[in-house]
Amino acid sequence: MSETSLCCPRVYCGRFAPSPTGLLHFGSLVAAVGSYLDACVHGGRWLVRIEDVDTPRAVPGAGDAILRTLEGFGFVWDGEVWRQSRRSEAYRDALARLQAAGHVYPCGCSRSEIAAVAGRKSIDGGLLYPGTCRAGLAARRTARAWRLRVPDREWRFSDRVQGEVRQNLARDTGDFVVLRADGLFAYQLAVVVDDAAQGVNAVVRGADLIDSVVRQIWLQQCLGLPAPSYAHLPVAVNAAGEKLSKQTRAPEVDVAQGSRLLCEVCAFLGHPPPINLYGAPLADFWRWAISAWSINRVPKRLKMPHHSCVGRDGLK
Repeated sequence: MSETSLCCPRVYCGRFAPSPTGLLHFGSLVAAVGSYLDACVHGGRWLVRIEDVDTPRAVPGAGDAILRTLEGFGFVWDGEVWRQSRRSEAYRDALARLQAAGHVYPCGCSRSEIAAVAGRKSIDGGLLYPGTCRAGLAARRTARAWRLRVPDREWRFSDRVQGEVRQNLARDTGDFVVLRADGLFAYQLAVVVDDAAQGVNAVVRGADLIDSVVRQIWLQQCLGLPAPSYAHLPVAVNAAGEKLSKQTRAPEVDVAQGSRLLCEVCAFLGHPPPINLYGAPLADFWRWAISAWSINRVPKRLKMPHHSCVGRDGLK
């Protein structure tokens, strides 16, 4: 075993939680492999959750296609697959707890109204909410969304890959939405509720989500939920420096490439496999990968170019 302990003594429970806005691409496979190997090397559980809370963006059939792709690459997960679209009652209960404790408030602002007065952008590129409704809705205004109050203080957390991360929620995100104007629950609330409900105590995912951690830690504290450890893997980008995603037309991974593509993922994560494993049976690849894995070998760079080394007929 390459790494013998986490900072938390509980039995390790990790997860892979893709959004079904498209099919599995190389960047998502990086997160799947990293989270799976880290769970395996700790002798822990590994769950799969389909994060389709944003139902308008979900592509019909994509969730099932993702599961088939994972099976085709030899992933084995524990328990049933949770789908956030079926978890509204749990999110509603969490919102009620936040409302009862005074942690959230109704917001009547439209996006255009926020844009007109927002002085700057938030850390993730959105509009920094100026706190217009924090003291209460103005006369003749109705609630469109519910926002979580954030404290004006610096937060620090230790990421298992990226090291110490600092953030001030008031300065970097502002009070953020937990229930959207369209009646859907926000990702931040859903992921915190689900991680706690499933006993997830070790989150390994892409570094594009690292700016969400402090918001999630604050939500966990407001709801009295435990905080998992976090490890944020480098994000694969294309030649233009754009994150691989549906929006950047990242191609779907081909299960037929099997261990060749999985070897490429491991090399991207700082674990170059022996050349004889490229094209080897999946069982041989996974046996080697689990024995070789150490989170300490994963590169810290937040974004890394993905140079494919697998062609239609095998290695280039």
